[in-house]
Amino acid sequence: MRGSVVAIRRLWNYIKPYKVGFFAAICLTMLCMLMNALQPFIIGLALTEVGNNVADILKGIPGAKVNFAYVRQIIYVMLGVAGIYQITLYTSSYIMTNVVQHTMRDLRNDIEGKINRLPVAYFDRNQQGNILSRVTNDVDAVSNAMQQSLIQIVNSIMGIIFAVAMMLYLSVPLAAIILLMIPTSYAISKFIIRKSQPYFIEQQDALGAMNGHVQESFSGFSEIKLYGKEKDKLEEFKVINQRLNKFGFKAAFVSGIMSPLIGLVTNLVYFGVAVIGGLFVIQGTLSLGNLQAFTQYIWQINQPLSQITQLSGVLQSAAAAVGRIFEILDEPEEKPDAIRVDLPETVAGDVSFEQVTFGYTKNKPLIKDLNVQVKSGQMVAIVGPTGAGKTTLINLLMRFYDVDSGAIKIDGIDTKTMSRKDVRSQFGMVLQDAWLYNGTIADNIRFGKLDATEYEVVDAAKTANVDHFVRTLPDGYNMVLNQEASNISLGQKQLLTIARAIISDPKILILDEATSSVDTRLEALIQTAMKKVMEGRTSFVIAHRLSTIRDADLILVMDQGEIVEQGNHQELLNKGGFYEKLYNSQFKQAEE
Repeated sequence: MRGSVVAIRRLWNYIKPYKVGFFAAICLTMLCMLMNALQPFIIGLALTEVGNNVADILKGIPGAKVNFAYVRQIIYVMLGVAGIYQITLYTSSYIMTNVVQHTMRDLRNDIEGKINRLPVAYFDRNQQGNILSRVTNDVDAVSNAMQQSLIQIVNSIMGIIFAVAMMLYLSVPLAAIILLMIPTSYAISKFIIRKSQPYFIEQQDALGAMNGHVQESFSGFSEIKLYGKEKDKLEEFKVINQRLNKFGFKAAFVSGIMSPLIGLVTNLVYFGVAVIGGLFVIQGTLSLGNLQAFTQYIWQINQPLSQITQLSGVLQSAAAAVGRIFEILDEPEEKPDAIRVDLPETVAGDVSFEQVTFGYTKNKPLIKDLNVQVKSGQMVAIVGPTGAGKTTLINLLMRFYDVDSGAIKIDGIDTKTMSRKDVRSQFGMVLQDAWLYNGTIADNIRFGKLDATEYEVVDAAKTANVDHFVRTLPDGYNMVLNQEASNISLGQKQLLTIARAIISDPKILILDEATSSVDTRLEALIQTAMKKVMEGRTSFVIAHRLSTIRDADLILVMDQGEIVEQGNHQELLNKGGFYEKLYNSQFKQAEE
């Protein structure tokens, strides 16, 4: 509960830039509710006057009649009050809506900026669907709560304040009875909220877990079908759904108890005011019109209290959502670059690993005391069994992770002393998992160089041997890929990512199983093209099919985070060691 309160206070920092509009809306709301509070009092004046007139007529007082002139004045005043009420209500809602939307825009911008500053390790640890749920569902929950509830809450509070003030003006004893309703209702609300808030937090967490599960299921839909795991995934979904159902029910039920309890308190107060107020009227210490005004003020207090209780569920969901949002905003970012050293204008591409040690957890090093010297223009192949540390080596090279000890240097400059942007600008990368976004084919290729001309796009496509395929498509380079790029084959996606790397013209090229998704014919074409691309560039190639890296200048053989062998293809075969076993094993598997 305390964490949610702190998070909501922090949310105020996003409202502050628009505090002029916020307080203007509050002031207009105060005027609006003042007009609302005056209405029962004004009606009471009219009823009192008419009641006195009727009493005089019944007594037979000469010239007694209904004072229609006074009644007309009351009607005009009521019309004016009603007009002011409606105008201020509309204006305050308009201004507050504007404040809320600008606040949510700034919050979403900050979340997006924060995500771009988070380290890769954060996304390795957290489920993508859960992160997406925080960015979308949780922000929407806060936006809807502020949009729908903020004005109503302010209206309710102001309505209660003005109603109490008018009651104190009319009769202090009766007002004292009604005032018992407010602290009693507050105590009930506080108790119920304290009991229900943990359920709302669990509900939001369960919703995030469900979104994560659905996102994973949709992204792996073909694999689920292939292995017949539909029932298993359905059972997993049922467990998550049951958890969401459980906490959703508890949150709604416990918070829903608040409204009938407050309604009970209101009816008891109403009964007390009716009885005692009737006695005051009989005694002549309170007019009939003022008693009628009192009964209306009871409902003017009950209505806002009911509105607040009805909004309790929305507000508590929003409070839980705010806490989850600020969990992302509070995540530690990539450590800032302590020392800034600019790369020389011309980068040769020499790369060295000097006594590098690294582990994803501090007490479990994966790479230990690694030393490698790579000269400019060399093609370096990294091979080894699964889990040997091949991809980890590339992650360190790109500074997705920083080494625990030792140094990685480019042209003799420690990458830790450079900005990450400068380091990564020297690399072109083709991953095993091809990533394309919703846009044209030309835009996806141009992603490697945003200002590339049409000629450069086509030239890169030709080098990657994808130009012919693109021209066979209905709209050619202007064909729009869908969100998952599922309207082209996996191999074609891989070719486009290779073209994207080519167009960036990097000094150092990284290929992580870049030909894993293409057939033998395309693999031969890509190998020929990549040889051309790698001329004059330092290249790192992660390969499982060792036949593809025979021409590498240097082959690093890794096992359990260490380089157990290094040399060219023939040298390593002649040694008859670990590499020779890896290399021959693929032929044995083919024979079997």
